[in-house]
Amino acid sequence: FNPGDEQVWGLNVRRFTPTLNAEDYWVPVPRTITAWASRFGDLEGLEGLTSNLRVEVLPYVAVSSTITGDRDPMNPFDRGGNLESQGGADLKIGVGPNLTLDATFNPDFGQVEADPAEVNLSANETTFPEKRPFFTEGARLMNFTAATNFFYSRRIGAPPTGPARGDFVDYPKEATILAAAKLTGRLSSGTSLGMLAAVTQEETARLFDRTSEVTTSVPVAPRTTYGLARVQQEFGPNTSTVSGMATVVQRDFEPEDPLASLLAHRAFGLAADSILRFKGGLYELSSYAGMTYIQGEPEAIARVQRSSAHFAQRPDRDYARLDPMRRSLPGYKAGAIFGKTGGRHWIWSVTGISESPGFEANDIGRLNSADSYTFNGDLRWRETEPGNLLRSYWIGVRQNNEWNHGGDRQVKRLQFNSSQTWRNFWTTEASFTRDFRHADARLTWGGPLMETPSLWDLNLELSNNQSSATSWSGELDIGGTEDGGLTRRLRGSLAFRPGDRWQLSIDPDFLRRVDTQQYVTTVEGGRPETFGSRYVFGKIDRSTYAVQFRLGLTFKPDLNLDVYVEPFAASGHYQDLGELAQPSTRLRRRYGTFGTTLVTQPDGSLLVTDGETTFQLKNPDFNVHSFRLNVVLRWEWRPGSTLFFVWQQDRNLRETIGDPIGLGDPFRFLTAPGNNYFVIKTSFWWSS
Repeated sequence: FNPGDEQVWGLNVRRFTPTLNAEDYWVPVPRTITAWASRFGDLEGLEGLTSNLRVEVLPYVAVSSTITGDRDPMNPFDRGGNLESQGGADLKIGVGPNLTLDATFNPDFGQVEADPAEVNLSANETTFPEKRPFFTEGARLMNFTAATNFFYSRRIGAPPTGPARGDFVDYPKEATILAAAKLTGRLSSGTSLGMLAAVTQEETARLFDRTSEVTTSVPVAPRTTYGLARVQQEFGPNTSTVSGMATVVQRDFEPEDPLASLLAHRAFGLAADSILRFKGGLYELSSYAGMTYIQGEPEAIARVQRSSAHFAQRPDRDYARLDPMRRSLPGYKAGAIFGKTGGRHWIWSVTGISESPGFEANDIGRLNSADSYTFNGDLRWRETEPGNLLRSYWIGVRQNNEWNHGGDRQVKRLQFNSSQTWRNFWTTEASFTRDFRHADARLTWGGPLMETPSLWDLNLELSNNQSSATSWSGELDIGGTEDGGLTRRLRGSLAFRPGDRWQLSIDPDFLRRVDTQQYVTTVEGGRPETFGSRYVFGKIDRSTYAVQFRLGLTFKPDLNLDVYVEPFAASGHYQDLGELAQPSTRLRRRYGTFGTTLVTQPDGSLLVTDGETTFQLKNPDFNVHSFRLNVVLRWEWRPGSTLFFVWQQDRNLRETIGDPIGLGDPFRFLTAPGNNYFVIKTSFWWSS
């Protein structure tokens, strides 16, 4: 706001009464309209307001210790206590009356909750939500609404990826953020700004050779600069918006740096989006278009082309083929969604998206797979007026289609959905999904196309009144494929308050899945039908048990305790190992048939003989046990200044036995080796 001027502010007031499950508004927002700020009322008569300097400084110091559970006394990098200390600061400055500059120097996020454990057997990278406070604040201004993969803040400070091999290796867990700054805010003209810059330092791993007793170092991450700028403008009576965004990543390589053959030197992104609302927001057109451009050494660009997001090396791909001599890779992504977002009964949307084979956003964004044309349709009928049995409900149908740029169909899906809110405020949801046969360019991990079987999936959810003192929900997911695959998943959530100062939640999750097309490895020396390679698959029977516990305890308003606990266990047993017999089919030459033999070796590995060719496969079976603990005691010892006591524990055990797990397996963490991390951190807040 402009100090001294008479102010007219947008305002709405919402009151929620849990005992009545009732909402009261100063300015009601109809349930048939998708809107919020555009429905605000006017608060008038504010005069003579002034603003202060709006400067906040928050320096911190931290002391940490890492204790290794299975410490090797010969490891020169493990000193037992492994004490370390560091310091840094956060800075917040008001830039005029409308903008805020946030900066951080050598930040520490040791108190942030750990990511959940997982076993990922797919070609897709797992992405976890951002939890670091510096990046979560103002995050809405840093990305598009309809296309969120142009920026993924967890790329900044991510673990290094360079190789490091030795008898003992001291490998950095993450790239240190030297400094980061962001400028966010909204001008009186309706223009919103979101800008971010960050620099991470060069990281090296230390190696120790037992024979020579020599310690060396190898670079595993270069110094990297990240930049992003987004500008959004509101206009029109329906609060439509248009925005533009630019991103850049610059990596500084030393001369003859081996990392230059692994990572792109520069990555650029440029994109724009718009949301046009019609008839008071009843209809909405969202559209976006963007391009990416990366530069680097031919080896680095070829590595990107071979990555799981592209698989340009596919031998049956007759377009956008792998070019090992390229020094750059351009690409684009564009899409549009048009739909009816309001009205009493009918709402619908139509979506069209195109991603070129060269689109590459993973330097600062996230991308599982490029190379697609997508067309989706969504139709729903809803009732928002309470009746004798239901307070509200909706039913809908969705259809998804996707082709690659070679014309191969990659998705053909039909889904039916429904949701009901009952008179007692319980909620039920159901969906039925039918996937039809289609080609998959990712199953063979860079090999030829492979057909997937048709499948069906039924998902049911039930939850009670979420405003209750004790709230719970449950989800059942069952499915199967025409080849004998199956999915059985049961998970739930229970949250309750044993007392006024306590809050406890328990989230169990059980999954059993049989997949008849689980990729194992690629072996050279295959038949001409499969382009000289053997793409080995197996039928896997896998199970996962996980339970997440969260406890929040408030001793006093300025002293509280947060606890996160996750025991986890997973197993996988492979059967019917064999190789793809013919591209674009599901046919496999199962080892032990078709003139082949399969012999299990004493060490568990598998010896395959096919005519005059013999090769060995590692035992792919697994049993994984994990335990993660995060305890944070937080004391605000003076306004804005906080003292943290943190204890983190991470235990892991992996075995190649493949035995099915039981309910007690997630708690075998007591016998698993692990590490303990302790930190004491205090910050000092100053403001003017």
